[in-house]
Formats: sequence, structure tokens, C-alpha cells
Amino acid sequence: MRISKKLKLVYGVSLVIFASCTPQKSPFDVSPADSLDPKRMEAPYPSITIPDGTDMESPRWKGIDLSPVPPVVPVSANEQLKSFILQPGYKLTPILSEPQIKEPAAIQFDGNGRMYVLELRTYMQDIDANGELMPTSRISRWEDTDNDGVYDKSVIFLDSLVFPRYVVPFGKNTILSMESNEDNVYKYTDTDGDGKADKKELFASGLGRSGNVEHQTSFLTWTMDNWMYSTYNSHRIRWTPDGVIQEPTGNPWGQWGVTQDNYGQVWFQDGAGGIPQGYQFPLVYGNFSVKGQLKEGFREPFSLVKLADFEPGMRETKPDNSLNNVTGSAGNDVFRGDRLPKELQNQYFYGEPVGRIVRQVQVEKTEGLSYLQNPYLEQKSEFIQSTDPLFRPVDMATAPDGTMYIVDMYRGIIQQGNWTQEGSYLRTKILQYQMDDIAGNGRIWRLTYEGMERNTEKPRMYEETSAELVRHLSNPNGWWRDQAQQLIILNQDKSVVKELENLINTSDNELARIHALWTLEGLSSLKVDQVRKLMKDGSPQIRIQALRASESLYKYGEKSLEENYRELIKDSSTEVALQALLSAYILNIDQVENLIKATLKGNQAQGIQVVGTQLLERMSKEKEMASTKFAPQELALFTKGKSIYDSYCSTCHGPNGLGTPIGGGELLAPAFSGSPRVMGHPEYAVKTLLHGLTGAIEGKEYEGIMIAMDSNDDEYIASVVSYIRNDFGNSGSFVSPKFVAQLRKETASKEGTYDFDELIGEIPKAISLQDNWKITASSTALQGVGSTKDPSYAFSFKGWKTESPQESGMWFQIELPKEKNLAEIQFNSGEKEYPKKYKVSLSADGKSWTEVASGSGVKGINTIQWKAQENTRFLKIEASENGEEHWAMKQFMLFAR
Repeated sequence: MRISKKLKLVYGVSLVIFASCTPQKSPFDVSPADSLDPKRMEAPYPSITIPDGTDMESPRWKGIDLSPVPPVVPVSANEQLKSFILQPGYKLTPILSEPQIKEPAAIQFDGNGRMYVLELRTYMQDIDANGELMPTSRISRWEDTDNDGVYDKSVIFLDSLVFPRYVVPFGKNTILSMESNEDNVYKYTDTDGDGKADKKELFASGLGRSGNVEHQTSFLTWTMDNWMYSTYNSHRIRWTPDGVIQEPTGNPWGQWGVTQDNYGQVWFQDGAGGIPQGYQFPLVYGNFSVKGQLKEGFREPFSLVKLADFEPGMRETKPDNSLNNVTGSAGNDVFRGDRLPKELQNQYFYGEPVGRIVRQVQVEKTEGLSYLQNPYLEQKSEFIQSTDPLFRPVDMATAPDGTMYIVDMYRGIIQQGNWTQEGSYLRTKILQYQMDDIAGNGRIWRLTYEGMERNTEKPRMYEETSAELVRHLSNPNGWWRDQAQQLIILNQDKSVVKELENLINTSDNELARIHALWTLEGLSSLKVDQVRKLMKDGSPQIRIQALRASESLYKYGEKSLEENYRELIKDSSTEVALQALLSAYILNIDQVENLIKATLKGNQAQGIQVVGTQLLERMSKEKEMASTKFAPQELALFTKGKSIYDSYCSTCHGPNGLGTPIGGGELLAPAFSGSPRVMGHPEYAVKTLLHGLTGAIEGKEYEGIMIAMDSNDDEYIASVVSYIRNDFGNSGSFVSPKFVAQLRKETASKEGTYDFDELIGEIPKAISLQDNWKITASSTALQGVGSTKDPSYAFSFKGWKTESPQESGMWFQIELPKEKNLAEIQFNSGEKEYPKKYKVSLSADGKSWTEVASGSGVKGINTIQWKAQENTRFLKIEASENGEEHWAMKQFMLFAR
């Protein structure tokens, strides 16, 4: 008699099966090769033709062997296990694989230990990158409900995405994410508990980037200092109860990967460069060049795959056809778990998917500077190697269970379509091994060590109180500490302040003390006396963290800390002295240039000499550039606006545009840094200065009152608004005195100050592009590999442009699903491809048109306004003169009242 029994599969699907004599296969025994065309397995194998015009003597091609060879064939996850070469004692276990996930590129765990998987389902689905920007990627969420190490429950949390850049858990049932060629980060929330996001809110703007999908922003990451960093962006953002603020930083030089170590040092992972970046000092202090920071031999990978199938070609090929120089990297993690050997803890790891290796990085600190080496260099080995050509490690993460997870895209092509075009060396090699149709797979592996069991405590942080979360700050696993700190800050629960202070003062756990310090900073509850006490702590790391955290207090007015910076620059620890020097520099304390010069004379440590010298060089260049950053008329407005702001506005809004604290974490007036109101339509700030503003702002009360400043002339108002839109990390358009005069005239009859809701009701609002808009154009060019002729790209960073040079009569049209009171458009045409002359027409039905504005295009941002027209569904922009250049538009914005 046969009985049925329920089998729980590892990827979260429950099936009823019937027992039989045939053994049941694990899902990891099912090979993706089963779906391939069987003809690819048959000899004779296809011959490869060398592209016409190829210089066979060039270093890239010289010595290449294009003989017919058997195709590369994908195998099951369990079969792939046989291909790995691990260091003694380590073991990999598959925990997810295709078809449940496809093209996994990154993972993140939320406060309840659920794993979010970023699935880039359009990445290189063929050799030409066709359909790369189709809206079919997703973010799935996986859960181990009975804590047996098997992910048995899944849901598609967010679907139909255009090549999403990252996933950031941000509180219960909430994530942050951004799509390719976009500028906005959105917060997505599941409000009804069904596991799928149903609410979308704007979180922050100004973090996007256009172009090749490999060269756009990735891995937005909340770090120990309570700021969020991403690749490519030379600024950081921070959530506060009053909104998201931002500050300028150095250039991260990263491409795919952001992580931090136990002491909050952020590491960025380069792409084509194949190496880590940004690890010397926190990025907020800028970039520093350190000679020899990559020790001899670091760039040599030890790959066991010998196909010579990498973009540099034969010039970077060893005699055995393996890679001789790191050329691609993706995903990174400083392992901060507690269930792998101690020698791995706080060590940096990243994937080199071209070499099919996972590299461990050993850091040697000398006189305050970091030097990197492969710890397995002498053995000519790596932390993890594979003989399977399809092993593509693209991300890794410290897991809640204390182990390390590795994301493997498991695919044939890893380079984007720009590097696989007709005639390229790489395309030839891909076709030789028939790897172009091996896509749609992906595995996630758990790395364990013999004798060390994974932690089976199931995280339940979303159900815990702030007081219960405090205990996790002492957890030996850095993931638990990070999540607890973030959630306490998001809760803004100051009832735990005393408990945090007690943890700092009494604990012998250095890392717990550091997290408690930064949690207080994030709650705006850090006291200057507490910081000064920690600056005298016996631990150099505590002194360093106290210096960094004190910067927030200084920015909010605690100028007396200057003396502490001067004192700690003389600290016996070179690393502490360096941090004091960097803090003094970034805060621009009085006579800081002379202080740096004196320090260089008195301290010969290599780190002091390297950093101090480069800081002085940077300050000299900044002085030279200050006068050329803006056009002359803009510089005049900026300079005058800064003088006015420093004299009057900073009292309430803070010297750094962060607001002035009045106790209990409250602000006297709103922050300007990163403010969506300040950075939105300039009419908001101008009307506020002209007539004043009272009442709650977006539901939040401030003690200060914004009085009317209309007694000042138009240039005064324009200067202040232009300044606050272009300092404190902001970058916006300037406001002209003429614009102020126009608004002054239009609001002359206004009596009394504005109420916030009244003012917002008057301001033109940007209307975001929706799926039900119909965007058409008389001419649209195909832009780049994998693109489609889609005029709606005008609303993104990717942009739209005409197929040929502009001609009178060319048009771009928007059809809205509902009538709007349209009043303004704005678009960026770059340096050359702006419309020579154009006109704007509106229509209710798309047949009868009314011209409402006309103008001449300019390089960069183009803005044109008209008196708001009601009952409008159609807008058409039409070129009214021929031109030699194409007509292009990106970051298009449509405003309505």
C-alpha cells in the first residue's frame, strides 16, 4: 500500500507526492541543462569565424584558439557543489536556486530575518542585451517559518520593475528601492500584511544616474554613522524625523557593492577595476591616494576556469588560459558574523565573477594607513575557487544565523552588452563555448564551517520594544547590532536613552559601546559631556568613534569642541590623531589650515604626512575652483545669499542647513539640506520669504516662525533662495530677481502669512510619469545596446532624442488619462542637443490645440511657464526652426497647479 506524504521543498513550495520505488530528487538535483536545445550537445561543434578587419597581431587577439569545442553546459546545484575548491573545514550548501529565483544579484535581510532577493530578470538574456529595460524584474521575499534552515515561504514583494538598483529593508514590511535611469528613491510598504507592497512613497531624490546599467547607482546602505551611502554618488543621505537630508562626500568609485566593518568604515566594490575602493578613511572626508595600498601580487587572481573568455582578451591571459589580472568584481561583505572561524571575522570578501572566485582581503594597518593583500597568495589560491565556468558570485552577506551567504547568478555571460557587440573579442569567445543562451538561473549558497553550528535564534525585531532591541547591540553578530540600531532610531523612542548611556559607561563589550553611542546620536540624544568623556577612553577605537559622533554636535552649534579636536590631534595613537585631523578639516574649524601645517611639522607618521599633505592640496584647489563653479551672475547671487544666510537665517535653520536643535531632538526650524520643498519648485521658497509661513509643515510643528521678508528687494530674495538651493549638499536651479518680481506682483493682494496647506495648494506640482500616460513623438532614436524606441525615456536619465537633426514641425506629445491644470515644463537637453526654437500647445481632446508658450532652447535645464490652463489632457512641444543638432530631452518634468 502506498501512502501520501507532504514534502517541504527548500524553495518554499509544498507538494503532495506519492511514495514509490523511485528516489525523489532534491530540487538542487534538477539541472537547467534539461531545458537547453539537445543539438548543442552534439558534435561536430560549430566553428567560429574571426570578425572582418581583426588585427590578429594585437595583444587582445594574438594567440587566440578558436577551434570547435564542446559547449559549456549548466548543471544542477548539487552537481555544481563538486566544482568548488574551498579552504579546509568549509562547506557550501545551496539554499535557493532556479526556477524559484532567477538572476539573483543581491540579497538583504530584514529585522525578522526574512531574505529579500533582487532578481534582475532582464540582464543579458541574449548576447545583444535585448529587452534589458523591460519592466519584468522583481524583488522577492523568502522566509524560513520553522527555523530549520530551509526557506519554505515566499512572495513577490515588488514586481514589474525596470532593472532595480537595490533593496533596502526599512522597518516592518517596508523597503527602499530605485529603478534604472531614474533619480528617485521610493519607499514601498505592504500595508495589509499580504506580503506584497501596495503603497509607494517618494523617499529621496538626486541619487540617480543614467547610462549603461552596470554604471548606475547601486547598494544604498544604512551604515553605523546613521548615514546612507551608495555607489557613484558623491553625497550621502540620512533619514531624520523631519525628512531626508544630505551632505557632500568624496567619490566612492564603487560599482556594485557597499558594506561596512565593525567600526563603521565603509567599503565600496569597484567593477571593471576588480578591486575594493574607499577603505582608507570614511568617505565624508574625501578621497585619499596611498601609494602601494594594494600590495604586490594582489591583482593576480588564481582562477581554475581556463576559457580565456574575458573582455581584455589574450593580453591578460596566463599560459593556461586563465585570468592573470582581476578585471571584474561584484558584491562585497565584511563578514561580521559569529558562526565562522575568528580569523574570518571583520575580514573583507568580494566576488570576481570573471575569474569565478570569491576573494578574501587581509588588511594590514601601518601608521594609520591600510594595505591590502590576498592571504592565500603564497599558495597561489583564493578563499573560494570553482571549475564551473557558470559560477558567477555577485553578492555576499553576513546572515542572521551567523554564517555567510553567497549569491551566484550562475550564467554564461556576465559582462553587459556594450562589451559583447559584433566584432568584439568577448563575443567571439562566448559563441565558441555557446554560453549566450545560458540565462535565467541563479543560486544562493550558505557557507558554514565544520563544528560550528548556525545560530538558530529566529529574529523577531519587529515585534520587540525598543528596550528589548537594546540587548541586540551586544550581539556577537554585526547583523543583529546593525538592525537593532536602525530600528531604535526609526522608532525615535527616547525612553531607552538612559539604558544606552549605561551600556556605554559600564559594558566591557567595545562594539556594543560603539553601537550604543551611535544609537544615541541617531536619537539626537548624545550629550557633549558624554562625548568628551569618551574622547579620554582607554580604547583608541572608542576615542575615534567619539570624535566622529561629535561632528553632529559641532554642526548643531557646539563650537567648544574645537579644543578637543586640537588636543586629540596630538594623541599617542596615530589613528586617533588622524581622525581628529579629519574632523577638524571637515568641520572647517578656525585656522584649520594652519593647524594642518603645524601637525605635519610635529608628527612624522606616514598616515599624518599623506593625509595632511593631501588635505592642504585639496584646500588650495577648492579656493581656485570656488570662483569658477558658477556663472558670474550665479556666483554673485550665491555669495550674497550666503552672507545673508550666515547673518540671519542660520540662527533658526542652523549654520549647516540642518536646523537648530532646542532640546529633546526637536528643531527650531526645518532643515534645508536635502529638503524636497526647498529643492522642489522655487516658487515655494520665494513665496515663503515674501509672505512668511506659519503652522505645521507636513504635520510637524516648529517653535520658530517664518516672518515675511517682503521689505527686502527682489535681488535679496533671489540671492537667499539661490543659495539654499545650492549649498548644504543641494544642487538646484538659481532664481532670478525677475522671477521674484513676477511672483511679488502676482501675490500683491495676499494678506497675512501663508498657512502651509494654502501655500502648497498654490505651488506647481511635478506630476510623475505613470504607466497609463501615452507618450509619442514624430521621431525617436534608438539609444544604446538593449534600448527600444521609447519616447517616455525623456522622463528618465536615459533620455529621448530625435533620429535625425531637428526640423521645424518635429513634435513630442504627452496624453494624460485625466484632465490637469498644466502650467510649466522643465527638461535637460545637455550641452548641444537643445531645441533651437520651440512652442508649447495644449489640448483637451488632442484635436483642437492652443499655443500657450514659446521660447528658444538653451544648454542644460530648459524651463518654460504659462498661465495655468484647466481641463488639459494633451501637451505638445513642437520644434519651430531647423537645427544642425538632434533634439534631446531627459529628466523631463511636467508641472500642474
